[in-house]
Amino acid sequence: MDSMMPAMETEAMGAVAGKPRVVILGGGFGGLSAAVSLADADAEVVLVDRRNYHLFQPLLYQVAAAALNPSDIAQPIRGILRGQKNTTVLLGEVTAIDRAARIVHLSNQRALSYDWLIIGTGARHSYFGHPEWEECAPGLKDLDDATAIRRRILRAFETAEDTTDMAERERLLTFVIVGAGPTGVEMAGAIAELARHALPMDFRRIDPTAAKIILVDAAPRVLPAFPESLSAAAAKALEALGVELRLGASVSMCAADHAVIDGAVLPTRTILWAAGVAASPAARWLNSPADRTGRVIVDAQLHPENDPRIFVIGDTACCIGPNGTPLPGTAPVAKQQGQWAGKSIAASIAGRSPPERFVYKHAGFMATIGRGEAVADFGRVRMAGFFAWLLWCVAHIYFLVGFRNRLSVAMSWAWAYATFQRGARLITGQDM
Repeated sequence: MDSMMPAMETEAMGAVAGKPRVVILGGGFGGLSAAVSLADADAEVVLVDRRNYHLFQPLLYQVAAAALNPSDIAQPIRGILRGQKNTTVLLGEVTAIDRAARIVHLSNQRALSYDWLIIGTGARHSYFGHPEWEECAPGLKDLDDATAIRRRILRAFETAEDTTDMAERERLLTFVIVGAGPTGVEMAGAIAELARHALPMDFRRIDPTAAKIILVDAAPRVLPAFPESLSAAAAKALEALGVELRLGASVSMCAADHAVIDGAVLPTRTILWAAGVAASPAARWLNSPADRTGRVIVDAQLHPENDPRIFVIGDTACCIGPNGTPLPGTAPVAKQQGQWAGKSIAASIAGRSPPERFVYKHAGFMATIGRGEAVADFGRVRMAGFFAWLLWCVAHIYFLVGFRNRLSVAMSWAWAYATFQRGARLITGQDM
């Protein structure tokens, strides 16, 4: 790695004389929480992201299933942080990190020196050694993914309406979701509701309710991270929506017109991937040990290899929880780690002792299956059905950034619940 970047170019990136610089990579839950927690610190804070918006990822599937518009779940990072006078937002992509020189190299030959570095660059899809499957089995990680999947789903119904080939029509109306974790379960339920309730009156030559939604996973039950009673409740709710469950089944091929499940060929034009994730290249940037999914192994202070100037958080970090297993890649984990890292740095800048170690406060797990159906696990308290769904709605609206977003989502959901309609059924962009 070439660390000899021109000093003028490095220092020109918004440096404030006499103040330490905290560079935050990633404007997701962790990075944004870290930035907010540094609002009062006597430091220059620079947040870098390759996109200009903060995304509320838990609701991405609602955009993919035409229930919400992209603007409902995203907001410009600059707008969120505009009140923080010590914070600068840069649009850029990380290419390398020089730990010895404390420099982050960005795209377009730019560089940023840092005194402290927080890395929260998230995760991407993992196809378990088959990257070629991505083209025909897209995953769901950002707004581009969500709108592309929405286009693929809606286009399948439109093309089925226009074809007279019955075999092709059946292929078009077969939707396969690989992975029965929260994303897969929520996606399957949302497509089933779209087909069963929102679309039937819109078409004349096809019956959208005849669409097959098939949820596949090698695990023996859906939502394997949840207690068995809640997994069973989720499976029952999915089957009530008409979702076909193929559990304990492995996928050995994804192609443009079929999938191979347990050796059997299943004709389909739509395969959606929700089976696995891999961390961003942060471990490679840092030349640091990582777990099997590529997450940087961190200590109790969220440092890689005891480097006190670097914090790795969220989906990028492999952080061991109190039960001896890695913490899950969820929004509450990322937010708490971001807040902790920011407060730790603020304490060091102010000359105070930073907190001794990061301790995650379990916020519970929730997943929605469809209209009025969800499961929630808060440890001692577990629930399924309408009240779990209502709690899921309230929690997600509450954590959305910005009043307009909350109001828009609340109104969209209220309309959809009262009328069974999806107001964002637009086919935009180019075919995949």
